Amino acid sequence: MPEDSALKPRKPRADSLRNRDLLLTAAKTAFTQLGAEAPLEEIARRAGVGIGTLYRHFPTREALIAAVYAREIEQLAASADALLVERSAGEALEVWLNLLIDYMATKRVVAPALRADPGEGSKLYASSGATILPTLERLTEAARDANDIRPDIGFEDVLRMMSGISQGYEQPGWEHSARRLLDVMMTGLRAK
Repeated sequence: MPEDSALKPRKPRADSLRNRDLLLTAAKTAFTQLGAEAPLEEIARRAGVGIGTLYRHFPTREALIAAVYAREIEQLAASADALLVERSAGEALEVWLNLLIDYMATKRVVAPALRADPGEGSKLYASSGATILPTLERLTEAARDANDIRPDIGFEDVLRMMSGISQGYEQPGWEHSARRLLDVMMTGLRAK
């Protein structure tokens, strides 16, 4: 065996990657429906794997919550590229802002656990804006440059409006109200 192959980490097996993805999907759904204290056995059952598989991937509840949150941030940021290819810049901005509302709905459930985690969770929670804000800025500028939104609207304006919409995100019924307000916001932003 060559020496450098011993130093390279082994690539995860396809079934391991699939199980991890199933666990993250099941955990997001369970956390949204049952709260951050959803039973880990229930998450494993929903993913169609054993509890040992869950613990191999995520040794603690905090690790699972942090992984769900990290995936939400990654997916939110990555979706911007696809949206800009598939839609007009203004539509991409609107669809992405709806995805941001979905993200905030997940964040509402897991944020207290992330903030309470003195390790990875609190660092991840604190750094999420560094990924989300540049994506919002890029989408806003693309929509403005394409004349899909008013030329006098900038990133800071959209950020302020979304900050207003996000107020009370921890309250029941917030998501439906946020989508109505986003529709009003986008109607006002469209170039005349």
